[in-house]
Amino acid sequence: MSTEPETAAAEEAEAAAAEETGAEAPEGAAEPDTATAGSDGAGDADTVADVPDDADAAATATAAVADTDTDTSADPDAPVPDATASDATASDATASDATAESKELSETEAEIAAQRELLARIAERKAAKQGPVDAGAKLSGTAADLLAAVRAVESGEKPAVSAFREPEPAPRRAAPEPVRRPQPVAAAASGPGDEAVAAVAAVLAEGGAPAALAARTAAALGEGADTQLRDDPWQLLRVSGVRTEQADGFARALLGAECRPDDERRGRAITAWLLEQAAVAGHTALDAAALTAALGQRSVPDPDAAVQSAIAEGDILVFQDAIETPGAPAPVREEADGEGEEAEVPVRVLVGLEQYALAEESLADGLARVINSLPKEEGSGPRAADWESAAAGAAGSTAELIRAAAGHGLVLHTGGEAARAEPAALVAAAAGLGLRAWAATHSSAGRQRVAGLTGAEEVGAATVAGLLSGAEGPGRDRDGALALDLLVVLDAPQLDVESAAMLVESLPDGARLVLSGDPGVLWSAGPGRVFADLLAARCCPQVVSRVPDPGPIGELVSGIGIGELNQVEAPGKEVVIVPVRDAGEAVHRTVQLVADSVPRAIGVPTQDTQVITPGHGGAAGTRALNTALKERLNPGPGRFGGFDPGDRVAHVPAPGRTTLGRVLGADAEGLRLECDGAPVVVPKEQVEQTVRHAWALTAHQAVGLSWPAAVVVLPGDATAALSRPWVYTAFSRGERHLSVVQGAEQALPRAVAEIPPKARTTRLQTLLRPQVPATS
Repeated sequence: MSTEPETAAAEEAEAAAAEETGAEAPEGAAEPDTATAGSDGAGDADTVADVPDDADAAATATAAVADTDTDTSADPDAPVPDATASDATASDATASDATAESKELSETEAEIAAQRELLARIAERKAAKQGPVDAGAKLSGTAADLLAAVRAVESGEKPAVSAFREPEPAPRRAAPEPVRRPQPVAAAASGPGDEAVAAVAAVLAEGGAPAALAARTAAALGEGADTQLRDDPWQLLRVSGVRTEQADGFARALLGAECRPDDERRGRAITAWLLEQAAVAGHTALDAAALTAALGQRSVPDPDAAVQSAIAEGDILVFQDAIETPGAPAPVREEADGEGEEAEVPVRVLVGLEQYALAEESLADGLARVINSLPKEEGSGPRAADWESAAAGAAGSTAELIRAAAGHGLVLHTGGEAARAEPAALVAAAAGLGLRAWAATHSSAGRQRVAGLTGAEEVGAATVAGLLSGAEGPGRDRDGALALDLLVVLDAPQLDVESAAMLVESLPDGARLVLSGDPGVLWSAGPGRVFADLLAARCCPQVVSRVPDPGPIGELVSGIGIGELNQVEAPGKEVVIVPVRDAGEAVHRTVQLVADSVPRAIGVPTQDTQVITPGHGGAAGTRALNTALKERLNPGPGRFGGFDPGDRVAHVPAPGRTTLGRVLGADAEGLRLECDGAPVVVPKEQVEQTVRHAWALTAHQAVGLSWPAAVVVLPGDATAALSRPWVYTAFSRGERHLSVVQGAEQALPRAVAEIPPKARTTRLQTLLRPQVPATS
């Protein structure tokens, strides 16, 4: 759990204002207009503005939230309430997919279904925990056997010696043949009907809101959406992209004189909205005091009452987490009779949305199960001698990793790009011992890299999204768990709390899980900081790779990781610094580098060079750079929604998932792309929201990927976006060459030395502590 109290969702909203100067918003925000800027986090845009001191400043910052660029939007400049093309509903997209007569469920739909299934299981388990438990009624396995033995001894049926004798271990059953889940034919989602949309449109018109919001509002509010809006106009905040001042204006138009700032409905709605913005910024919960402060900045007269009302209505959950110092003994107070008892432990009151609270609780429970369910006795898998033999055939930290995985259900592995070979070697060694071993990455390019590193055909590799959706991977066994014995997840810092929970819930009992990644890169696009929390919790073995990244780029990045920006010798022009005076010169020099200098001097073709910049906006953001690069590299009229055949693009099929590709063409069905070697058709109503040019990317889009050459652009108007993790991530994307277009001057070394990752408020460490003791 982050130990710094956050300035609540207000701070996340204020940081969005920096986007106007080009600060990057994170990939994976649910909707482009709801993302808030911050630093280094998936919901963060790598820049933090000062917290406003009054309600007017807070309102200004809140307004910036909807205008913040995120990596999930092709043109985030379009304001949500006035947009037309960007308001197509998810149901329209699904219906279009259905008409294509697909025989398999799409990855996105399957992932959504998996999320719903996970939440249902979590809710059932939570409800079961809350009910009364009869003695022994909820026990199973060894615990049930022990209870039966105790009762047998108490009743005199068996002597104590025979009752507690350990049975002979049964031979391990052969693993069942993997059973792949059937892939149903894609069907149109049951979205709102025309009558429901028309009814909502009528209410929106009365309140002065654009009719283009009708379909999205009907989908967000569900049945009786028009009635809900009339009864509570602030329910409009549940629609992605709507800001508080817009909802207030809508309420004034509908309620007239009855609309008041102290309306209980308003307080509840803004409370939930602030927590949604906090989730976009990476938090799974917020400190109660910070939340009430943010409510006050939004002219809620009684913030405490608003929070209590939201809790009473079930809109949010409240938690009291003990504030503990790791390694410190529990405080004890002396009583008059000489007996001591534990003193009251100070607690921190947090509030959060049920969606992320349940996911974090499920993740903690699942990790405890993985840690504790690994069979300890011989005969349930490869022998200790077999593991030791495999480790003996490796060297250094690779051997350490193999030995750690042999005896533990959960292992953490840290290292840079060169260290990827170590988890790949573990997967190959486990497969050689007869285990069903799989590696999972966050991109198709990463999957291909790890498959090449293993060098074994029997070793499986899949993307995390494909594994969860069933489109890739070993399939499921008869119990619904993934049919594998070892799962290694690379780029683990990119795991958000929901994806991690689904992944852990899908593991069978006795399976081993290894999370591997570079702790210096930017965190996940979604809420949570799973990998960092697990490293801090010290609940399992941690293997630190001793393999450094090679060459001048590796030397430079290693120094950045410890807060030092060093000059490095680059005899082969591996690292080149290009100083510029302003953003216009930065764009000009970037185009020159990509189109001419790097191919000519370094030998890396244009298509293998990637431009990385802090944000989408600004005079040298991704939009400006992509416009200039397209004009030079693939000029055209942009007749397909701004795109032409041959354009490099980034496609975001779902929040937090970006695939890179190129445009093939367009027809009546939509824009045709080739992404990761596979054809993709994007319906025309989704193009504006899910496709953008990709000659230039943000660091959040580039994390987990690499190219032969990278050109990092640091314009002077985006210095507020820089932090150590941002610089570390951007500079480490080039394999053979790195050019830095440097307009940030002293802001660059200052960011490396002084600006660490922005804290996120999470509960994973607190939830793990009572279930898994910390290790040395």
